[in-house]
Amino acid sequence: MNEPINWWKKSVVYQVYPKSFNDSDGDGIGDLNGITEKLDYIKELGADIIWLNPIYDSPHVDNGYDIANYRKIDSSLGNMSDFDRLLHLAHKKGLKIMLDLVVNHTSDQHPWFKKSEESKENSYHDYYIWKDPVDGHEPNNWGSSFGGSTWEYVEAVDQYYLHLFAKQQPDLNWENSNVRKEVHDIMRFWLDKGIDGFRMDVINLISKKPGFPDGPIVQNKKFGDYYYGAANGPKVHEYLKEMNQDVLSKYDIVTVGETPHTNVEEAVKYVDNRRHELDMVFHFDHMHLDYGKYGKFSTKRFKLADLKAVLSKWQIEISNHHGWNSLYWSNHDQARAVSRFGDDGEHRVASAKMLGTLLHMMQGTPYVYEGEEIGMTNLHNTQIADYNDLETLDVYHRFRNDYHLSEEDTMKAIHMKSRDNARTPMQWDDSNNAGFSTSNSTWLKVNSNFKKINVKQSKSDSNSIFYYYQKLIKLRHEYQIVTTGSYQLLDKENSDIFSYARVGDNTTLLVICNFAKKKVDYLVPLELRHMQHELLISNGKKDDWNVAGNINLEPYAARVYLIKTAN
Repeated sequence: MNEPINWWKKSVVYQVYPKSFNDSDGDGIGDLNGITEKLDYIKELGADIIWLNPIYDSPHVDNGYDIANYRKIDSSLGNMSDFDRLLHLAHKKGLKIMLDLVVNHTSDQHPWFKKSEESKENSYHDYYIWKDPVDGHEPNNWGSSFGGSTWEYVEAVDQYYLHLFAKQQPDLNWENSNVRKEVHDIMRFWLDKGIDGFRMDVINLISKKPGFPDGPIVQNKKFGDYYYGAANGPKVHEYLKEMNQDVLSKYDIVTVGETPHTNVEEAVKYVDNRRHELDMVFHFDHMHLDYGKYGKFSTKRFKLADLKAVLSKWQIEISNHHGWNSLYWSNHDQARAVSRFGDDGEHRVASAKMLGTLLHMMQGTPYVYEGEEIGMTNLHNTQIADYNDLETLDVYHRFRNDYHLSEEDTMKAIHMKSRDNARTPMQWDDSNNAGFSTSNSTWLKVNSNFKKINVKQSKSDSNSIFYYYQKLIKLRHEYQIVTTGSYQLLDKENSDIFSYARVGDNTTLLVICNFAKKKVDYLVPLELRHMQHELLISNGKKDDWNVAGNINLEPYAARVYLIKTAN
């Protein structure tokens, strides 16, 4: 791949969920000054970019993804002076800052929407998507991501407005050129402050299908699938090209779009650098491998063969189409990586290291979600009252009342998939509230295993996950092949091992990851078996590659070899 090596291609992103990272003022909620206090920690890990989840003024119906003022810091997190200080000190330490851009929708408390719902004649009415009733009912059958219809009736205008998410999150009308200009102005406001990029929330939903046709009914639900008419709509690429031309291309920044329900064939349109849209996207194909009867909240386990197929397809197709991958196991919307893809019991440390190895040696920009680098796990609250997440509460009531599932089965699904799994406070040490806050109570309960799993413990153990991640990041910075090498899946049919090669001109990286809870023998491919090799990183034994090319792998073992393929 002979593409230019932009600075963000050799970078690693550390994602911070501000409410849960570090509380500096003792009110039980993380804040900007708390993040500033921990910049040295992120720098020590080796990350290059900090992605902050929304920090804007918000009623917090959906934890900040309902924005009331894009140019104001939410008071629970601090003020603009706090942000300016954070940005300045981060830059001083060589760290970049990426903000969340949430522009598919706003809060219903945003001044635009307040004016929009006053009258059809108000110029802001067209800032949102309003439709007349059809035979006295909703304009179509689309179902909201958080349950119920996507349409909310407002008597004052005798119309429904569209909200793909909560009813307090009305969708913006991107057909209106004034809306697009407003968004561009918001972006310039932050870019002129010196931020280094945007993660764009559900950016592939900004263009809806003309006519707003009914969506297919899924699993006998009352409501249809809104993604049918909202994902990757007919003008989304036009809007992003315009955004790139008017704003993004004027700054040396990085962009990543969140693009649910987007396959790799569609994704290449967003990231092909010849099209001038986005630098990379977050896809969900590997996140859907354990979906089942109840969608995300099913309790099935992924199959390794499926994981190999999905990740390999994205590696190859994105590279072949002049694009760049984002690499992630977890984020604020997903379960903890080691609980979902590894083993958070006996093999927690080994499997966390293995998962990190598999991801960080692939081509793309890795994203480390706060706590992933110490192996934080899913929580196990025993009662629904201990959960905060809007999606989780909706699922609980639907499972109990509509599907008539038992309390035990409902809570099992929530234990596995609730977004609160990732949102519990960061576990800094074994003191009260895991060192996150001096408050008597925190906005979300700390995971009960914080005395065993915390940063202080990790940094006191030279064999910890933290130091392993630190080494993985260092390898990405030091070895260009991690950035530029082509990807080849190896041993496709192996049901226990995910192995692949990254191939350069004179060297090859051989990556071997055991997903089994048992010891497994791995045979190095014949063409590499007798080459000169160096073990770059391992989460278990030192080099045990014998003369026959056989490697004995412990449960959840990982190995990365640098192989010289030419003199």
